[in-house]
Amino acid sequence: MPAASPSHPRSRPVDLPVDTAGVPSVDELVAVGRAAGLDAVGVAPAAPFATTRRHLARRKAAGLHGGMAFTYRRPERSTDPGQVVPGARAIVVGARSYLRTPPGEPAGGGAADARQRVIADRGGAEPGGGPACGRPQGRVARYAWQDHYAALRASLGAVAARLKEAGWRARVVADDNALVDREAAYRAGLGWYGKNANLLLPGVGSWFVLGSVVTDAPIALPEGAPRQPDGCGTCRRCLDGCPTGAIVAPGVVDARRCLAWLVQAEGRFPPEHRVALGDRIYGCDDCQEVCPPNRRVARREPAPPAGEAAEPTVDLLDLLAADDATLLDRHGRWYVPRRQARYLRRNALLALGNVADGRHPAVAAALGRALADPDPIVRGHAVWAARRLGRDDLVAPLADDPDPLVRAELAEHVPVRADLRPGARPDPPPGGRAGVHEAGRPGGHPDVRQAPS
Repeated sequence: MPAASPSHPRSRPVDLPVDTAGVPSVDELVAVGRAAGLDAVGVAPAAPFATTRRHLARRKAAGLHGGMAFTYRRPERSTDPGQVVPGARAIVVGARSYLRTPPGEPAGGGAADARQRVIADRGGAEPGGGPACGRPQGRVARYAWQDHYAALRASLGAVAARLKEAGWRARVVADDNALVDREAAYRAGLGWYGKNANLLLPGVGSWFVLGSVVTDAPIALPEGAPRQPDGCGTCRRCLDGCPTGAIVAPGVVDARRCLAWLVQAEGRFPPEHRVALGDRIYGCDDCQEVCPPNRRVARREPAPPAGEAAEPTVDLLDLLAADDATLLDRHGRWYVPRRQARYLRRNALLALGNVADGRHPAVAAALGRALADPDPIVRGHAVWAARRLGRDDLVAPLADDPDPLVRAELAEHVPVRADLRPGARPDPPPGGRAGVHEAGRPGGHPDVRQAPS
């Protein structure tokens, strides 16, 4: 059958013979993707992900999704490439690295070492001081420092354009509910599933965003394309390194405990995980940072593209002082529940309680404003932050608050942070790991918008 014109592509039944003349080869598509900035490219058949669908159903039934809608909303869709492009025959999968050098950090070295040096650079800073002396900072997961998905989509778009030029339909899907990207990448032979449920690429680890081009082009695939063998062996550092025990079995994440999901979830942040949250306000990288393949990665990209600033930390006092429009303009590309700035403030207040010094006037003023906020989500989490910082005096005016959420917060027992108790050692650096050590274990879990597969 001749290829349809690019302006009028036609659906092609997968069970009929087709003329493959003019169909781009795997090698050509890989070359196009690499030239467009992809670090790895592979091709897989577009058969439904039946095993993944069963996993999603079982884990949702067990409550492990924790209310997460991503890929759980319609698994019959997110596990069937044919619902992305009718008559789909192949998936071209691309991976693009998001490993970046933090501002002021020289290139070279592992991700975990780099983070520790950034924290050390803030050591000795006076809590609540000006930018030069280190105001309390909230940490952002690496994948969210900048919009890496925009670059990924552009790279995949070059592959889709080549397929469309040849007369076939092709659709880019990345970071949405249309397809479980990691399963597509696994089937394309890009990597193996780590015990933290991330996909790891041989020699370069998991510091990648993933996306696909689903097409009805009959791309000639090699027979029995090999999949990457498991490279984790007996290692379990990610399981042991999670501060909340969210990785309940190799490859299985309980989203109800995963910090990366909880900062994106609606409602009240679970009190039992607030100390473990530490200074995080969005995402969590810790189970990737303890992963040996990731620690061995030496490739570092020195700077973000021109005009695009990396954002490894956010000034907590600035965030709490900003209005809704400003917050959503700055951070709207993050997954903020219902695009409500209240959740950015919620996360910032918890981080403030874990890293700031409540005795500093700027911190006390921020707490006072939050405790008087008309939004009970903000008011309630400010109660926890103030008590954690030993400022019960600021909470006293809320004793008769009528809102049930605030009353629930008032009823919680919140111990003052150990370093702020009478006779304690000097305060830790703002933006550091205060509170995480109290949880008993270091670590965390990466972004879990993609359901464990």
